[in-house]
Amino acid sequence: MENCIFCKIIKGELPSDKIYEDEKFLAFLTIGPVSDGHLLIVPKQHIVWMQDANDEIVSEIFKLSKKLMLAIKKGMNCDYVQLSVVGKDVPHFHIHLIPRYSNKNLPEFPTKKYKDGEAKEILKKLTSAF
Repeated sequence: MENCIFCKIIKGELPSDKIYEDEKFLAFLTIGPVSDGHLLIVPKQHIVWMQDANDEIVSEIFKLSKKLMLAIKKGMNCDYVQLSVVGKDVPHFHIHLIPRYSNKNLPEFPTKKYKDGEAKEILKKLTSAF
Protein backbone atom coordinates (compact mmCIF):
# COMPACT_ATOMS: atom_id res chain seq x y z
CA MET A 1 0.00 0.00 0.00
CA GLU A 2 1.89 3.06 -1.21
CA ASN A 3 0.34 5.66 1.14
CA CYS A 4 0.42 3.52 4.30
CA ILE A 5 2.78 5.01 6.87
CA PHE A 6 3.51 1.59 8.39
CA CYS A 7 4.34 0.11 4.98
CA LYS A 8 6.75 3.01 4.45
CA ILE A 9 8.38 2.28 7.82
CA ILE A 10 8.61 -1.44 6.94
CA LYS A 11 10.28 -0.60 3.60
CA GLY A 12 12.72 1.75 5.31
CA GLU A 13 11.31 4.81 3.53
CA LEU A 14 10.52 6.42 6.90
CA PRO A 15 12.68 6.16 10.04
CA SER A 16 11.63 4.23 13.12
CA ASP A 17 13.09 3.14 16.42
CA LYS A 18 13.02 -0.61 15.78
CA ILE A 19 12.86 -2.95 18.74
CA TYR A 20 12.30 -6.21 16.85
CA GLU A 21 12.20 -7.40 13.25
CA ASP A 22 11.87 -10.73 11.49
CA GLU A 23 10.55 -11.84 8.09
CA LYS A 24 6.89 -11.33 9.10
CA PHE A 25 6.77 -8.59 11.74
CA LEU A 26 8.26 -5.29 12.83
CA ALA A 27 8.03 -3.74 16.31
CA PHE A 28 9.00 -0.15 16.99
CA LEU A 29 8.45 2.71 19.43
CA THR A 30 5.36 4.74 18.63
CA ILE A 31 5.80 8.46 18.00
CA GLY A 32 2.81 9.23 20.27
CA PRO A 33 3.38 7.14 23.40
CA VAL A 34 0.91 6.83 26.26
CA SER A 35 3.94 5.98 28.42
CA ASP A 36 7.66 5.49 27.82
CA GLY A 37 8.31 2.20 26.03
CA HIS A 38 4.94 2.14 24.18
CA LEU A 39 5.51 -0.15 21.18
CA LEU A 40 3.62 -0.99 18.02
CA ILE A 41 3.83 -4.41 16.36
CA VAL A 42 2.85 -4.61 12.69
CA PRO A 43 2.77 -7.46 10.20
CA LYS A 44 4.98 -6.70 7.21
CA GLN A 45 2.14 -7.79 4.94
CA HIS A 46 -0.32 -4.92 4.48
CA ILE A 47 -3.49 -6.02 6.27
CA VAL A 48 -6.01 -3.31 7.13
CA TRP A 49 -8.02 -5.09 9.87
CA MET A 50 -7.07 -7.89 12.24
CA GLN A 51 -10.10 -9.92 11.12
CA ASP A 52 -8.68 -9.89 7.57
CA ALA A 53 -5.44 -11.55 8.70
CA ASN A 54 -5.09 -15.30 8.36
CA ASP A 55 -5.01 -17.40 11.53
CA GLU A 56 -1.26 -17.95 11.28
CA ILE A 57 -0.52 -14.20 11.33
CA VAL A 58 -2.93 -13.62 14.22
CA SER A 59 -1.43 -16.46 16.24
CA GLU A 60 2.16 -15.44 15.57
CA ILE A 61 1.64 -11.74 16.31
CA PHE A 62 0.11 -12.57 19.69
CA LYS A 63 2.97 -14.96 20.51
CA LEU A 64 5.41 -12.19 19.61
CA SER A 65 3.35 -9.76 21.70
CA LYS A 66 3.86 -11.94 24.76
CA LYS A 67 7.64 -12.05 24.23
CA LEU A 68 7.79 -8.29 23.81
CA MET A 69 5.51 -7.74 26.82
CA LEU A 70 7.96 -9.69 29.00
CA ALA A 71 10.86 -7.60 27.66
CA ILE A 72 8.94 -4.35 28.24
CA LYS A 73 8.03 -5.38 31.79
CA LYS A 74 11.67 -6.14 32.56
CA GLY A 75 13.22 -3.23 30.65
CA MET A 76 10.78 -0.54 31.78
CA ASN A 77 10.26 -1.98 35.28
CA CYS A 78 6.51 -1.53 34.87
CA ASP A 79 3.75 -3.32 36.75
CA TYR A 80 2.07 -4.72 33.64
CA VAL A 81 1.80 -4.21 29.89
CA GLN A 82 -1.52 -3.31 28.32
CA LEU A 83 -2.22 -4.80 24.89
CA SER A 84 -4.57 -2.99 22.58
CA VAL A 85 -5.78 -3.55 19.03
CA VAL A 86 -7.47 -0.31 18.05
CA GLY A 87 -7.04 -0.10 14.27
CA LYS A 88 -8.48 3.36 13.74
CA ASP A 89 -5.47 5.66 13.58
CA VAL A 90 -3.54 3.91 10.77
CA PRO A 91 -5.25 1.54 8.30
CA HIS A 92 -2.74 -1.29 8.86
CA PHE A 93 -3.33 -4.00 11.47
CA HIS A 94 -1.19 -3.24 14.51
CA ILE A 95 -0.94 -4.00 18.19
CA HIS A 96 -0.11 -1.45 20.88
CA LEU A 97 1.96 -2.63 23.87
CA ILE A 98 1.78 0.00 26.60
CA PRO A 99 3.82 -0.14 29.82
CA ARG A 100 1.57 0.59 32.79
CA TYR A 101 2.33 1.52 36.38
CA SER A 102 -0.14 1.06 39.22
CA ASN A 103 0.81 4.36 40.87
CA LYS A 104 0.55 6.59 37.77
CA ASN A 105 -2.60 8.15 36.41
CA LEU A 106 -2.22 7.45 32.68
CA PRO A 107 -4.99 7.91 30.07
CA GLU A 108 -7.52 5.11 29.74
CA PHE A 109 -10.04 4.31 27.04
CA PRO A 110 -13.45 5.96 27.40
CA THR A 111 -16.27 3.77 28.69
CA LYS A 112 -20.04 3.98 28.89
CA LYS A 113 -22.92 2.34 30.74
CA TYR A 114 -25.56 0.27 28.96
CA LYS A 115 -29.10 1.57 29.21
CA ASP A 116 -31.83 -0.75 30.53
CA GLY A 117 -32.24 -3.71 28.18
CA GLU A 118 -29.49 -2.54 25.83
CA ALA A 119 -26.97 -5.20 26.92
CA LYS A 120 -29.52 -7.97 26.25
CA GLU A 121 -30.14 -6.65 22.71
CA ILE A 122 -26.44 -6.46 21.97
CA LEU A 123 -25.95 -9.95 23.39
CA LYS A 124 -28.65 -11.27 21.01
CA LYS A 125 -26.94 -9.66 18.01
CA LEU A 126 -23.55 -11.06 18.95
CA THR A 127 -24.68 -14.58 19.82
CA SER A 128 -26.72 -14.87 16.63
CA ALA A 129 -23.67 -13.77 14.60
CA PHE A 130 -21.40 -16.22 16.41
